[in-house]
Amino acid sequence: MTEATAREAHGEPHGDGFGVRLNWLRAAVLGANDGIVSTAGLVVGVAGATSERSALLTAGLAGLLAGSMSMAVGEYVSVSTQRDSEKAALALERRELRDQPEAELDELTDLLAERGLSRDVAREAAVQLTERDALRAHARVELGIDPDDLTNPWHAAGASFLAFTVGALLPLIAIVVPPAPARLWVTVVSVLAALTLTGWWSARLGAAPTRPAVVRVVGGGAVAMAVTYGVGSLLGAAGV
Repeated sequence: MTEATAREAHGEPHGDGFGVRLNWLRAAVLGANDGIVSTAGLVVGVAGATSERSALLTAGLAGLLAGSMSMAVGEYVSVSTQRDSEKAALALERRELRDQPEAELDELTDLLAERGLSRDVAREAAVQLTERDALRAHARVELGIDPDDLTNPWHAAGASFLAFTVGALLPLIAIVVPPAPARLWVTVVSVLAALTLTGWWSARLGAAPTRPAVVRVVGGGAVAMAVTYGVGSLLGAAGV
């Protein structure tokens, strides 16, 4: 049995690919969940005030476009800031390795010893790691950064934009396609089902328990729709 096969059989996620997958997962799940919940809350709120299909469609499309662009820009800015911080930390580490190699070797030894290695073994490991690739060793052990796999703001922005758009399409279609008497219930059931799937999917890919994830996502979506529908109904009754 190969090492990769053994890891797969063991069922525990390891390696740099897992971190990349979690970054994509975070952006995609956040975007999809926000697309579903925010658009559902918007159209359900409007449905509480009016049953006009044109008004529902206009509100839903406006929410979809504004939300998807907002998610993409926000994710781009956030991840760009993180990437700049990672680059600055690597640049500082590179200077320290150039100017204070012995001190950096002692620091790496201390860090490895703190992880449970004996002092002698930690020193030998630090020496070998430094000889192989000093910057990579310090980046991973000291900073928790892979210098060859920095966060990508464009990937995060694109994932958020697409995920939000896909998520927002479901409540938008559910509120405008069915006949007026069934619109609200079709939308609520569709949204809760989609949120259940989103919570389950995110937990499975992240190797986390599914029940808490599903309860959080579905509960939040249900509260959001209830609040916005109540506000919309009050405004509609008041003739606003």
